[in-house]
This record gives sequence, structure tokens and C-alpha cells, in this order.
Amino acid sequence: RKFIDGVIGQTDSLYLKHLLAYNKILSQRNALLKYFALNQIYDRGALEIYNEQLLERSTYIFKKRKIFMKIFVDIFKSRYQDISNIEEFVNLEYESQLYSNTHEYLLDMSLEKDKLIQYTSVGIHKDDILFLKDGQPIKKFGSQGQQKTFLVALKLAQFNFLKSETGGAPILLLDDAFDKLDQKRVSQIISLVDQNDFGQIFITDTHEDRTLDALSNTKSSYQIFKL
Repeated sequence: RKFIDGVIGQTDSLYLKHLLAYNKILSQRNALLKYFALNQIYDRGALEIYNEQLLERSTYIFKKRKIFMKIFVDIFKSRYQDISNIEEFVNLEYESQLYSNTHEYLLDMSLEKDKLIQYTSVGIHKDDILFLKDGQPIKKFGSQGQQKTFLVALKLAQFNFLKSETGGAPILLLDDAFDKLDQKRVSQIISLVDQNDFGQIFITDTHEDRTLDALSNTKSSYQIFKL
């Protein structure tokens, strides 16, 4: 969820405005629920004010997240395939409670639970992304190399998305990106970022020989800094 918000928020100021407002209202609603429990009172009217304000923001946020994921998943899969160079079935799945019911309905149905646990248990703040390989969580069923390939593919896909939305090339940072990867995949990543559509790139690595070997076939100029 934070990953989605971080990418969309860089290209859509209205999304960021709604997200910040939603989080602020959510905190206020949670504080009100705690106040009810502490003082053994309940004011439905006061709670509905926060509900209405949450609904105003959540509809836009949910819609933008769905649109983003529909575009981003295809970019990500392409980048993963470019790095791995073999057929591996990977996917990103966006999970949200709002797929099955409206936010208003969810808030109504969770009212008693929220009063009991003293915080808001439903809404777009519960959204998540599943990182999958062969339909299973890659964190549990993927090798270390596959997990690192997954993360690098996410970073490259983020670059492509931001560039397509803004028209400019963001600065790309690959921090210790080559750890757990074989030399073939390292060289493949270097060959990808050596393309003309990338701008300035910073790469950090604890194994100098590995990076130098991959850089030896690049066409772009580069400089090594040892720290």
C-alpha cells in the first residue's frame, strides 16, 4: 500500500491531498472511538461526520489505485522477464475490501466491532499488494535471487511509470541491488539501464568485481566511487 501511494503521489497531487486528508480523518475517528470507550458513551452523529468525510476521499483513492495497478502490473511483468530472461510466472495482486462492498456499507457493518476494538477496522487503509510467484507469496516460496529480481523489477517498473506520466527521466538508485543475484542477471540489469531511455543512475555494491564485470559491456560512461 505504501508503495502504491508513493508512486501515485509523485504524479497526482489530488491523490496525495485526498490521502493525507483521509489519514488525518482516520486518526480523528479512531480517537473518537477511544473517547467513547473511555467515557462509556456513544454519539452516532459525531461518528457519522467522520464517516462521511472518509467516504469523500476513499472513493477517489480506491479508483486511482485500481487504474494504477492495471497499468503497472504489465510494466512490472515485462521488466521481470527482461531481468530473469526465462519464463517465470510472477504477478502483483491488489487487495481491497472495497472490491466486495461499498465503504459506507463496510463502516455500518463494522460499527460494533470498531466500538469494541476502538479503531477503524475497514477501509482503504487496509488495502495491500500481494507479491506472487506461481500464485504463491514470493517471500515464502521464492529463492533469494527471485526475491531480489522481483524488487529490482519493481524499481525499474516504477521508473518507467513515472517517466511515462511526467515526461522526464527520474534519477534511478539501485542500492545493493545485485546481492543474491547470479552474474547473468546482474549483467542483464546493467544492459537494461544502459539503454537510452534511462537518465542518471546510482548503483551501490559491496562487490566491486561483480559490478565492474557487468559495466565492462556498457556503452555509457561511468565513474567508480569507493567508500
